Parts: sequence; C-alpha cells; structure tokens
Amino acid sequence: MMAMKINNLLMLASVLVLLVSCWNRNALPGGIELLPDLADAPRQTATSEAPFDLRFDGRDYRVEPEYDYELHGLVVSFRHHDGNSRMHLRADDHLNMLDVCVVWGSNASNGHLQAFDFWNGIFTCNFKTRDQAAWDAFDLAAVSNNHLLSDDPLIRRQVRKLRVGDQIRVRGMLASYVSGNGSRRGTSTTREDTGDGACETIYVESFENLRPATSGWRISLWISLAVLLATLVAHFARPFKSRV
Repeated sequence: MMAMKINNLLMLASVLVLLVSCWNRNALPGGIELLPDLADAPRQTATSEAPFDLRFDGRDYRVEPEYDYELHGLVVSFRHHDGNSRMHLRADDHLNMLDVCVVWGSNASNGHLQAFDFWNGIFTCNFKTRDQAAWDAFDLAAVSNNHLLSDDPLIRRQVRKLRVGDQIRVRGMLASYVSGNGSRRGTSTTREDTGDGACETIYVESFENLRPATSGWRISLWISLAVLLATLVAHFARPFKSRV
C-alpha cells in the first residue's frame, strides 16, 4: 500500500515537473561559459563571388552575393521555416531554412541577458525587458536576426539541432536572392540598422555548433519523462485486486 502511494506521488510530481520543464525548455540557460570568439563583431569583407543560380526542392533561385561574412554568436531565439506554409509558401521560398537571432560582444557577456525575453516572428527577432538597467546595458548593434539559406542537406540537418544558448559559427555570404516565383529578398550590410530590412540574409557555406548549451530545464524534462514512464509501468504492472 505504501509503495503504491509513493509511486502515485512520483507520478504526479513527474507530470508537474515535465509540464514546467517543457514550458521552459527554450529559456536561455544561466551560467554560460562564453568562447573568446564571441567577443568579436561579425566579420564582413568584400567578395569576389559572382551571382549564381541553384535549384532546390524543385524551384530555381538566383543568389546575388554582396559580402563574405563570418559570424560568431550566442543563440537567443530561432524559428525554423517550412516552405509549404504561410508567407514562405506565397513567396515560393524553400531556401530560407531558419531565422536565428544571436548576440555577441558586450550583450553576450554583460550578465543581463536573463532579464530579457527573446522570440522570433516570421521574419523578425523581438526582445523586451522590464529591467531598465538591463536595457541601458544592451547594445542594439550587437544583436542580429539572420535569415539562413542553404541547399546543402548536411547544413540543413545541422541547423535542425539548434537550441537556445548554443554558441555558433556561421560562414558564408551576405546575399540578396530571388525565389521561385520571382519574390526578392535583400540583406542588411550593417549592424547599425533597425526595423524592416535590418536582418542579415546569409547564404551559408559552413555551420558549426561550437558549444551546445547545457540547459537544466531540458535535463529535467528528460528525467521527469523517464520517471513518469517508470511509474506508469509500475502502476500497470501491479496485480489487479477486485473489491468484490
């Protein structure tokens, strides 16, 4: 009888922890040890690459490189894109695989990031805080939303594993491109702009997750799920006792 009560309590506790952990699984982890390269702003240099055509997912695209580009950043939010839904479907754009919002420099190291909420819209990175000190310390030139383009299956698989808190390196080209039905998207070429058109559009040549984040919420999610499954097995494995 006591074992049954303990099992039921564990089951209830695991459900509660699972729900809370699932809700917070994409929260920015605390205590992140930053890599030295994140102190530097993105490197943008002249490119010798000429415009080129490619075909992806049955559609033709024209990519027009503007600069070579290398970015080291701390991921604060992201949004995977499905070319078969919403605005990407209307634009016939299957090349834009992901929007990822990153910070670097003083924003990554000043200790105030936990006071911010970050989230991605369809084409935007949004952030807010109620902490005035955190806002005053935030550098609007050290955060960017990046439209990542690739027709490489390996790169597309790599970005599917992205998590908030990861420290990444993206190398490629800032580029404008024309999608399947003639829709055109440009790119920002400065970190000083804001609002519409301020996002960097990057044709990705290499993508590295330099230091994946360790999140207590994600760890507790998997532990609570394991405990829940174990308690369910124990619950249904108990012999049935008729009260008649």
